[in-house]
Amino acid sequence: MATAPSPIAPSRVALYLDLIRWNRPAGWLLLLWPSLGALWFAAGGFPGWHLLAVFTLGTILMRSAGCCINDVADRDFDRHVKRTARRPVTSGAISVREALALGAVLALVAFGLVLTTNRVTVLWSFVALAVTLAYPYAKRFVSVPQAVLGVAFSFGIPMAFAAVRAEVPALAWWLLAGNLFWVLAYDTEYAMVDRDDDLKIGMKTSAITFGSFDVAIVMASYALYLAMWAGVAAGKGLSPWFYLGLAAAAAQALWHWRLIKDRTREGCFLAFRQNHWLGFAVFAGVVAGYGLR
Repeated sequence: MATAPSPIAPSRVALYLDLIRWNRPAGWLLLLWPSLGALWFAAGGFPGWHLLAVFTLGTILMRSAGCCINDVADRDFDRHVKRTARRPVTSGAISVREALALGAVLALVAFGLVLTTNRVTVLWSFVALAVTLAYPYAKRFVSVPQAVLGVAFSFGIPMAFAAVRAEVPALAWWLLAGNLFWVLAYDTEYAMVDRDDDLKIGMKTSAITFGSFDVAIVMASYALYLAMWAGVAAGKGLSPWFYLGLAAAAAQALWHWRLIKDRTREGCFLAFRQNHWLGFAVFAGVVAGYGLR
């Protein structure tokens, strides 16, 4: 009697691509737009093709490396969360050693790109790596680990200034602080998706810490992000075109309120996934503000 064919196991390449979230580019886009926006602010306009390529490729590589590290660190937690239970490391399809090796290779390639810039940027890259390595473990000890993620996801900003100016002025830290509020907003939306599972396993997240104030704090964080970047743009004398991008971002933030106000998994997850368009609107405003006067 004929037996049903067994399902075909995914190839190693397919598993590695799943590990680095290759089919979910929203993650690296969330890092890319503020980094490129900082490049434009640092250079007073177009920063040149070399730095544009370095920061675009470096962002993709480091986000991918970060996924490897995060999945290794969270493998014992992820198996208890509906959304993450089938991740390659958690399911055992990829070993811890393989995941760490892939992450190390990706980080080394990214470091090779940094070496084409200057000494100041190279030095700051070690700080960026340290924050990236620390974040996955912050969820065990910090009540709002999204703040740590905010630093990690914003570190392209001081590195952009270092690459352009060979220094990191106060302006870069102001932009980083503003961007941190954006990360807090969208990653709290993300945490709201997993709140029930995280409560069961004892994970610390902003969605749990903020409790019934979660939606209000998300919206306040969006407002602070947009206000702080608008203040920088005003100080730099960007044209009114910047404010068109800012208005588009603010409209998206209001739409996100409609998505998350009832705290459904589907609404919160959609809001998180669409955040890269909000960041793109701000970046496009910066580009237009410098280019169209």
